Amino acid sequence: MINLKKHTKIALVYFVLAALLGCVLRFFRVLDIPITYKYIVHAHSHIALLGWVYLALTSLLYKLYLSKSAVGEKYSRIFWFTQLTLIGMLLTFPFQGYAVFSIVFSTLFLLASYWFSWFFFKNVPVAYKKTQSLQCAKAAILYLLISSVGPWALGGIMNTLGGDSIWYRLAIYFYLHFLYNGWMIMALVAVFLYILEKQQIVLPQRNFKRFFWGLNLGIVLSFFLSTLFSHPSIVYYIFGGVGAVLQLYAFYVLWIFLLEVKSKLNSLFSTFHQNILKIIGVLLGSKMILQTLSAIPYFANLAVTYLDFTIGYLHWTFLGVVTISLFLFLDYFKLLQLGKQTFLLYTLGFVLTEALIFYKAIVAWQSATLFSAYYLILAVASLVLLLALLGLLLSREKNVPQS
Repeated sequence: MINLKKHTKIALVYFVLAALLGCVLRFFRVLDIPITYKYIVHAHSHIALLGWVYLALTSLLYKLYLSKSAVGEKYSRIFWFTQLTLIGMLLTFPFQGYAVFSIVFSTLFLLASYWFSWFFFKNVPVAYKKTQSLQCAKAAILYLLISSVGPWALGGIMNTLGGDSIWYRLAIYFYLHFLYNGWMIMALVAVFLYILEKQQIVLPQRNFKRFFWGLNLGIVLSFFLSTLFSHPSIVYYIFGGVGAVLQLYAFYVLWIFLLEVKSKLNSLFSTFHQNILKIIGVLLGSKMILQTLSAIPYFANLAVTYLDFTIGYLHWTFLGVVTISLFLFLDYFKLLQLGKQTFLLYTLGFVLTEALIFYKAIVAWQSATLFSAYYLILAVASLVLLLALLGLLLSREKNVPQS
């Protein structure tokens, strides 16, 4: 039998390691650390996105749709093969960056994700075929597959156009866009709708079509926002802006529906979970507004010129929207024990680091000067995140319901 709690703990171990690498990057400007900075950046991002988020999401999808099917042994093979690829990346990226061995393990991870995707599509029980949540889950996996076009293209681009070409950056942004906004967001939506469906809370079909197609068309078109660093024609700004507005509209449709069933939601989620949902709503709404603003040439140029705006936005999405949603769902399905104090500590670390990152971007934008202890305080704030994650990893389960 598959022990999904163990799998979730393993995913959290990767998150702790990613956070540790993030602290190393923060202290790099404070202490004399004998590392190659960009190598640690590569390791940090790969382990965070592919170790923590990918494993957490695939564990959730397995539990929701496949755990009652007799496919545990096959899933176990996929899971442990994926661990081989992740450990390989963890042992190579910090020491050589993008080189032969790290590229081999990264490629093997892509193959592992293809294996999981095929496994998922093949084995989902017929009973789920027409559910709204499964439609979103399938779309999420399709985006996971689509995102992999970026890494595959990098090899050819490096050999022909070089790492300084626009196409090199476009391939990376293509990968990140469909990974973040496609795979991650859609998979989280699928989990949320699944929870509602189990309590017979279902979007009216007409509203679901508006939500589903608005969100998906928005995800595709908003990729053009990732091309604006190249200062393309105004058409790309329009496409990107339309995509951002469509996503706003889609979540507005969902929000209106949730307001209509608010009393049912209150009985479905504990007070603790309700408060986390409100935080996620604020974070997601802010993300969508920032994304929409980036379609305006002035703000697009700000994001390109002052990279801390982009870094802050990416961390807002990853550490905020995605990770806090994962904490909620993993705790809801009892795959993780999320204590209130641990969550508050994590939130404190998140708020502090985000405030400092955006502060640095604003200072650069206004041609001002950072206060002298900036990098030290940012490093300490990153330690707060690490401590919260260690607390979550080491916490012991309690059979006490949260309220």
